[in-house]
Order: sequence, then structure tokens, then C-alpha cells
Amino acid sequence: MTEQPDPSRLLGKDIRPDPRLRGYYYAVMALVVVLGVLSWLVPVLMTIPVTYAIAALVLLVLLVSFWSFWIPLYYTTVVYRLTDDEISWARGVWFRRTGIVPYARITNVDIVQGPVMRRFSISSLKIQTAGYSAQAQSELSLEGIEEPEELREVIMGFVRGSKAAGDATGMEPTPRSTDAAILTELRAIRELLEARERR
Repeated sequence: MTEQPDPSRLLGKDIRPDPRLRGYYYAVMALVVVLGVLSWLVPVLMTIPVTYAIAALVLLVLLVSFWSFWIPLYYTTVVYRLTDDEISWARGVWFRRTGIVPYARITNVDIVQGPVMRRFSISSLKIQTAGYSAQAQSELSLEGIEEPEELREVIMGFVRGSKAAGDATGMEPTPRSTDAAILTELRAIRELLEARERR
């Protein structure tokens, strides 16, 4: 029998990505530079004047240096927080982005782990919501998660609890007694209008 995750261990606490996420970002940067830039830049550098080749290499070094400087700064800004009824998130170095995803809107939570992430033993949780389910992109991605199954189970536990209290739109269900009261009120209004028309 598998042990159920304890939501109270994560509830109300800042969840930060695993430090290996920085290594993953550096690995992605190296792959982009080697496969995406140097694979075509080196042959071009051999055919252009030396001055232009040096300028292109200096520009590449500056871009890689900037990216290397940006990765640890970005990593320190990423934070997620689970509450009783929503997930809040924040990230961004120069442009700070924050958001809230209510559990009642969540339709699916997928675990994604590509070959590079697998090498670093981390995963991403892609959270789909009712408004985003038709799109390829998820509304929220929790990156650098070491134990994604546990976090997914905790989130889905809250989702199931919120769905029991409402529907996928995040709205509270209308009690049957309220429906009956509204129907009675509408009938009374109709009868008053019909009585005025007869006069």
C-alpha cells in the first residue's frame, strides 16, 4: 500500500525549485549555443573577414555571459505556494510576474521530464485549467520539482476537494432551495404582470 502524501507539509509554505534546475538551465544554454548557434556560425566565420568574425565571437561571448549571469538571478525569484483553495506563483528578474490558479479551475496536472531533465533528476508539473485546456500551452508550469508525483497528488487532492464543493468554473453550486425560491419569485412576478395586462 502506497503512503499518501501529507498536504500539511506543503500547505502555506514557499515551494522553491530544486537547485539542480540551475544546472538544467546551463545545460540547455550549452545545447542552444553548440547545436543552435555554433553549428552554423563556425562555417560562416570561415568565409567572412576576420574583423567581422571577431565581432561575431565577441557578441556571442557577451550573450553567453549575460545568460550565465541571468540564470542564478532568475532561479532565486521562482516561488510557488499552495493554500487551501489556490496555487500562487511568482517569478522574474527585471519584470516580475505573479499569478493565482484556483484549484476549482484545474482540469489536469501532467508530469513532464525530457532527456536533459531526466539527467538532472527533476521534472516539471504542467497545470491545465478550464480556460486553457484547448491550448497546447499550460496555464502554469512548476519547474525543477524533485518529487513530482507527491506534489501532483497533493494538488489533485485539493482539486478533488474543490470540485466536490463547486464545478469546473470555480463557482459555488447553487443550492436546490435557492433554485426553488427563485422559481417561486419568477412565477409571482409573471402573475403580477399578467394581472396588470388584464386591467
